Amino acid sequence: MADVAIYTVISAPVSKDPVALLSEVASPVDLKPTLPESPSKQEVAHAPRDPHVLPSFSRRSQSPILYLPPLLSSLPAGVVAPNYPISSPAFSSPSAPRPLATDSRLPSIDNASLSLHRALHHFRPVTEEYATIPYTEAFNWDEFVLPEDDEREWYCVAFRSKRKDGSDGGPLYEADKKAHEEAVQNGGLILYWYGTPHPTTGLNLATCIWQSRAHAAAANSRPHHIRAMRLAAASYERYELERYRLRKVKGERHVRVELYDGGDVGW
Repeated sequence: MADVAIYTVISAPVSKDPVALLSEVASPVDLKPTLPESPSKQEVAHAPRDPHVLPSFSRRSQSPILYLPPLLSSLPAGVVAPNYPISSPAFSSPSAPRPLATDSRLPSIDNASLSLHRALHHFRPVTEEYATIPYTEAFNWDEFVLPEDDEREWYCVAFRSKRKDGSDGGPLYEADKKAHEEAVQNGGLILYWYGTPHPTTGLNLATCIWQSRAHAAAANSRPHHIRAMRLAAASYERYELERYRLRKVKGERHVRVELYDGGDVGW
């Protein structure tokens, strides 16, 4: 991922290493860069920072900062997400990510998915090794607190990848951007998250959470998604898809992440 300027949120981050999840996944949209102010000497040399942690700034900040928060699909017009106690672990940390939102809006969303959408505002990886460890251990699943009476399942797709050296990400990024908005407009996509290539292995991880497996499958046949799939085939040295079931059981407050074992998921 190339260095970028400090970002002011417009819609989503621009990446020179875009991730197309090939099947059942979409892509990022754009941010508008804001020029930084003059640097302090202390900021010239610093340890690499986690791009998934909310950065802090001072009036002297100048060093380029990459920030990759979760990208949530914008809610249908007139729909307001429920309030959540700020004492929830996912909300209480001052470094908790602040999500970006899509230009397009979902056509509809059910109440349980609305609660999940709210919880996913602070979706983040818990280790820098997220691209190599099990999906169930890579994110802060245990911090999400949902209404006790909710009962539902959602469909998750994870994409592990390694880009080919020298591959041109520009056309793929543009195709991904269009495929993502296409997926939101047609419904079902709740969240898209992507990481950065590991500095040693080059491995990366991206993931999407859908209201149902049917929504994810329907996205495969849409024109922008098909174009992104074709471009991605020439851009990656390796790519692997994994599928999971995200479950919320009535009477419990937290979610479970289980390997997808077939059948329908969600509705």
